[in-house]
Amino acid sequence: MSGSNEDDNIFKTGGIFANRELVRVGHVPDLERVVGRDDEVSAIGQALGPATVGGPPESTIIYGKTGTGKSLVARCVSREAHFEAQANDISFQQAYVDCSDYQTDAKASREMARKLVASLDADIDVPRVGIGAADYRDITWDLLEEYNINSLVVILDEIDKLDDDELLRSLSRARESGKAEAHVGAICISNKIEYRERLSERIDSSLQENELVFDPYDAGQLRAILENRTDAFEPDVLEPDVIPKVAALSAKEHGDARKAIDTLYEAGRLAEKQGTGTVTVSHVDDAVQQAEVNRFEKLVRGTTPHVKYILRALALLTVDNPAQEAFRTHQIYTLYLEVAKQAGADPLSEDRVYRLLKEQSFLGVTESNHTGGGQGEGSYLEHRLLRDPAVVIQAIDASATGGDP
Repeated sequence: MSGSNEDDNIFKTGGIFANRELVRVGHVPDLERVVGRDDEVSAIGQALGPATVGGPPESTIIYGKTGTGKSLVARCVSREAHFEAQANDISFQQAYVDCSDYQTDAKASREMARKLVASLDADIDVPRVGIGAADYRDITWDLLEEYNINSLVVILDEIDKLDDDELLRSLSRARESGKAEAHVGAICISNKIEYRERLSERIDSSLQENELVFDPYDAGQLRAILENRTDAFEPDVLEPDVIPKVAALSAKEHGDARKAIDTLYEAGRLAEKQGTGTVTVSHVDDAVQQAEVNRFEKLVRGTTPHVKYILRALALLTVDNPAQEAFRTHQIYTLYLEVAKQAGADPLSEDRVYRLLKEQSFLGVTESNHTGGGQGEGSYLEHRLLRDPAVVIQAIDASATGGDP
């Protein structure tokens, strides 16, 4: 495959993206690319300001829905604080821990130590297992002393996923307890406004009443965010209506900048796969559909095959009966028997299917309601699919094959 014929190049990308990293979820851009969060940037900057001149950073709690810029702002401002401190001949370090991935005290403490080791390029091996949370924190304290660090700020993203507050307690008392000479602070990020109510009184008081709430982005802010990333694409690739469409859809549905950026990226990927040379509003519509399929596929990926058979049966009933919104358990069960048979599986009892449907209602996949029967009939349960049936079928197919639908 090393020939010079460009049409034979299996790695050809289609000329859509100039720098696709700018529209990838998880990318932390330069601070000037952070749009619509001037007040929040200033507030976090003020909290970290003392650390850039050798003083203690102020620990902060940030609340807000997913995709409102909490992690982005915290990481961007912390990175800028590091550079500002360098200019002042102060050693300021930061460590980012995603608590949704590291939910125990030991795992989160290990990740904190690993991030500090990487930042300092220290020749230290942090063991994956075999030592406790306090031992991992001791590695951090030792590094602070060995490298003469003036201040450390630990960003604890989705901190409400941690199984206890021991790490935060240790960070808040590191200097007071003699564990570290450096000033140590934390930026705690949570999607749950009630998180602070779970904290012990001692930790709560150490946070110094620094709280920030990030509101969802509006359409104008989302449009500005997306326009700020247009250099991810080659010139003249995006049709004029693409960004307004993505911004309007995202503002209407969720106000989530992360999803908006991902939708723009997926639209570009679809154009790239099709070899069209431009990204159109049609690609945006397809990207929104695909994103919904991907989200639902993740939701059903861990469910049992029979739950998927049940959901497929309900989706097929919904497609075949557009005038009917909800269906009785027995209707669903009858079609479920066929779906299970086609899959070569032994079907469950109707009572078990009834209970699994109620579980899906609890998870927000379906809606189940008791309905009074006519004369001579008792009440019965009807079930309605809360997702587009085409999305459900695509997602179930994708989860069955382990790949894209």
